[in-house]
Amino acid sequence: MTDSQRIVVAAAVIRRGDEYFVTRRHAGVHLEGYWEFPGGKCEPGESHAECLVREIQEELAAPIRVGEEILSVAHDYPDRVIELRFFECDLLGEPRAMLGQEMRWVARQDLASLTFPPADAELLAVLTRTTGAT
Repeated sequence: MTDSQRIVVAAAVIRRGDEYFVTRRHAGVHLEGYWEFPGGKCEPGESHAECLVREIQEELAAPIRVGEEILSVAHDYPDRVIELRFFECDLLGEPRAMLGQEMRWVARQDLASLTFPPADAELLAVLTRTTGAT
């Protein structure tokens, strides 16, 4: 696997009470139709926090505060390796679907009812067994 096939992605885990904010991937993109925690590919030289601030502004037109890293996982897909970095984040404004993507708040116990990419499985296990406030 070459470096060009390894993609570093930062994702925002946004919580409001016992609900998490998720968006749905568009048709025509890798893993279309899957639900995900918003974020995106890190640009060369960009920190994970800078990536999240940029991606959430582009996708949701909302500022965010990036907190602690929750989890880092690597997942091998047939054509690429995704290194996912999940961060606790707070929305500092009301999100708007700038790309026309579906978005929603989902209760923690209902996360398992949505279809997420395989790379998110470990995070979902952590979130659904967590009970207290973060």
